[in-house]
Amino acid sequence: MRSPTSSGRSGQPGQRFRRWPVAAFNDRFLRACRREPVDVTPVWFMRQAGRYLPEYRALRERYGFLELCRQPELAAEITRMPLRRFEVDAAILFSDLSLPLLGMGIRLILEEGTGPVIESPIRQAADLVRLRPLEPEADLPFVLETIRGLRAELQVPLIGFIGGPFTLACYLVEGRASRDFTRVRAWMFREPESWHALMDLLTDSLSRYARAQAAAGVHALQIFESWIGVLNPLDYRAFVHPYLQRLIESLRPAGIPVILFGTGTAALLEDLAEAGGTVIGLDWRVPLDVAWARLGDQVAVQGNLDPAVLLAPFEVVAEHAARILRQAGSRPGHIFNTGHGLLPETPPDTVARLVDWVHAWPVACSGAPL
Repeated sequence: MRSPTSSGRSGQPGQRFRRWPVAAFNDRFLRACRREPVDVTPVWFMRQAGRYLPEYRALRERYGFLELCRQPELAAEITRMPLRRFEVDAAILFSDLSLPLLGMGIRLILEEGTGPVIESPIRQAADLVRLRPLEPEADLPFVLETIRGLRAELQVPLIGFIGGPFTLACYLVEGRASRDFTRVRAWMFREPESWHALMDLLTDSLSRYARAQAAAGVHALQIFESWIGVLNPLDYRAFVHPYLQRLIESLRPAGIPVILFGTGTAALLEDLAEAGGTVIGLDWRVPLDVAWARLGDQVAVQGNLDPAVLLAPFEVVAEHAARILRQAGSRPGHIFNTGHGLLPETPPDTVARLVDWVHAWPVACSGAPL
């Protein structure tokens, strides 16, 4: 086994893609997505390629965030960074969920830490004419080039991602992240016809983008419906559920696992399972065993460590991780992750220790690691 801090792999910024040394492909994450037996619990982290890594911060001193997303060599390099440090079982593409909005004609600013800021939000039905359908190969070719290059070299699965239609609608209407997305909810109730027209356009564009990522080579795709927890179950089913179902169904011919993740979704778990995802990502607000019992046997689960725990001493981290692994038990289909993205203050050494600690936990046992 290589050291978690070893870096004997190619790929400095500015280099074209090169193949890594030949090694056995690690499909542990994909097997867990399919609820198949695994030797150890697979682990990866949302935002595992991000601001907590000093090598990422060094790049950010030289390049703007959007430039990092739009240059395939740089985006690929950032995607690789955690793979050099940690024995994670999957890589997640470095990109941003708001990029489709750029391709649809929306001017925005990407502010790291606060998310996209829309220069002129969509606030009424008449504004919908400003949106054009996304054509991924023409509008976002740099994302697809990054995927193709990484697919040729990685020895772990590559996870692509999109924002969900509701989440992108939230940014479009509010203009930026909000506490409760009041403008969005008001539009749904006030003008349901134009709301459904907006969701139709977003869903069709996101479907094309997701299928383009699959065709370019991602092994799995995560849908970030980050803000869906602001809805109650009845409103979710009336205004969002049909579009998530349609989006996920459109990916079925690609044959890749689809992870559906949102925050504050304890009231929506049964509905999210019905949407058709292969894996349901859980935040930290609901016990994993309780959530999985409600979701049923036909889905895998991902999660769900509170990312703030990683700021504590490692014995506290291990205690919380053990609780999650005991809740998962020996049931196949658990992918260890945080319940939200890693925080910028997260110590990389703690992440490295946690990955090794989770891998040491015997999957058929509810006791402590051997």
